[in-house]
Amino acid sequence: MPVCKVKNKDTIASLFDGWQETFLWSCLQDCMGDAYADDLENPQAAQIFLGDICFLAGAANEELIQNKQSYNQHSFVIMVPQDERWAEKIEAVFGDKALRHTRYALKKEPDVFDRAKLQGFVSALPGGYELKLIDRALYEKSRSTPWSSDLCGNFPTYEDYQENGLGVVALKDGEIVSGASSYIFYRGGIEIEIDTREDERRKGFATVCGAKLILECLERGLYPSWDAHNKESLALAEKLGYHFDKEYPAYEIHGM
Repeated sequence: MPVCKVKNKDTIASLFDGWQETFLWSCLQDCMGDAYADDLENPQAAQIFLGDICFLAGAANEELIQNKQSYNQHSFVIMVPQDERWAEKIEAVFGDKALRHTRYALKKEPDVFDRAKLQGFVSALPGGYELKLIDRALYEKSRSTPWSSDLCGNFPTYEDYQENGLGVVALKDGEIVSGASSYIFYRGGIEIEIDTREDERRKGFATVCGAKLILECLERGLYPSWDAHNKESLALAEKLGYHFDKEYPAYEIHGM
């Protein structure tokens, strides 16, 4: 059965019921991303693609697992299965190319943040560095450098980022050394992406930039959602005020 691109997201929304994930909300709200299903009239399985992450729901379907949307030119994707049936089929399809790891979901609690504590983190920015909100020049600069490209990478134009994104970078001598930005947006919030240049890591910049972005979101009435890729990201999130919700499996697929 061919894979079908979904335009009316209402037809697949029930397959993702109860999944508290902003990537799904963004696509289902027609903000960002693409959706696919096994059938447009009566879908039993669906896939949501956003950036280099995809989510699989419904009845495990091999065709959807093998689907790679045309605009994704990378040979890497993170697949998140709804249940172990999907997980087993991912492993069967990709074999050794599929590396299973654990991600960490954080609770979505709008009123949990201590603004004074966050401001204290921001004030700890080392001397010789400055913080700036991402403008057109910084948007272009972040996208032109591999290590920082994910900060604005899912927004194809600055106008799109200006309207829907938000971010802050730490600069030294005019060069970006760290940043926190919206990996995606959805109605009422963003999903935070943080990256730091390798030679500037372990100096507290992720804390500073993350705290500043959270404060900027709160000022604008946006929720700064956080999903942790590893335990280091989880620890930083908890330092900034988030609370752990649950672990869940994901697969890194290389050479897709």
